[in-house]
Amino acid sequence: MKGPLGFNAEDLLQETLSMQRKLMDGLKLLPSVEDVDYGATAREEVWRDGKVTLYRFVGEQAPVQRTPLLIVYALVNRPYMVDLQADRSLVQRLLALGHDVYVLDWGYPDRSERYQTLEDYLLRYVDGAVDHLVAANDGAPVNMLGVCQGGVFALCYAALRQPKLANLITMVTPVDFQTPDNMLSHWARQVDVDLLVDTLGNIPADLMNASYLMLKPFRLNIQKYVGLLDILDDKAALQDFLRMEKWIFDSPDLAGEAFRDFIKQFYQGNGLMHDGVTIGEEHVDLRQVTLPVLNIYAEQDHLVPPDASRAMGGRIGSTDYTESSFRGGHIGIYVSGRAQREVPGTISAWVAGRTSWSSVGRWP
Repeated sequence: MKGPLGFNAEDLLQETLSMQRKLMDGLKLLPSVEDVDYGATAREEVWRDGKVTLYRFVGEQAPVQRTPLLIVYALVNRPYMVDLQADRSLVQRLLALGHDVYVLDWGYPDRSERYQTLEDYLLRYVDGAVDHLVAANDGAPVNMLGVCQGGVFALCYAALRQPKLANLITMVTPVDFQTPDNMLSHWARQVDVDLLVDTLGNIPADLMNASYLMLKPFRLNIQKYVGLLDILDDKAALQDFLRMEKWIFDSPDLAGEAFRDFIKQFYQGNGLMHDGVTIGEEHVDLRQVTLPVLNIYAEQDHLVPPDASRAMGGRIGSTDYTESSFRGGHIGIYVSGRAQREVPGTISAWVAGRTSWSSVGRWP
């Protein structure tokens, strides 16, 4: 007979024995698990400026979309969440749909990059990569896909250098940095960022990771490792888990001045909502973004709440603005099974619908 909690002593015994078997199987399996890595797709370097490298992904067949698609990722993690593994790769599915896909890799800043600013990242590195692709595309503009903070960079870049872009896609990209449900924003707005940067120089990756983990302390520090017990006897699932962990903790330090500038202008000043962002000496006016924009947000995103992203529609000047919601979280929008089925097709169909901005042909 079941007790008031829905189980009896026999149930508890069987659960204990099952967990014991999993632990024993895991102890036998773990030594046989090879080191895992991420980045499933072959790539080739096509441009470099210091530590910043532009890579072209190499698909199984030549692309049919002549217009290059440049992925601009955030500074806080490595960009291979979009190409984590063969069955969880936004990049591979975009390649299969005929796109010519590139990614900008920021590298690992060291103390020599402490004084790099947002101007360096946008108007030196992003602009340099775009100029390379425009030249390779016979002077025609390119498509840009900005991810999270990289989406913020892409929006600002579009406002400043729009003639070089054909279409803009943003994913989990904040525009309103002060929505009530944005816990990260509540923290960032209380930070004495001048004292932090003046003391530390570059911001350590471990400090940033600890901050993100504490946004959901039980889920991200306890529950997921308890859940690990359920897969200790499944080698493939265990490798997937370890691959994700390796990506999470393989994070670059952040250039101090760029971090200072980003926190002050975007989190503390909410500059995109108040026309208060400047990059170098240039003012960012989102009303100047008049090219087609596809904005994809995640409905369960704890880092970029939906309202933070949906605010884009009321700020940019484009009359061709499309929102697409994804039922998942900030990471699930790249690696979940639903994401593999939905997101690449959404991007590809949207780009294909803007034929006046995107040419189709065989890349030479």
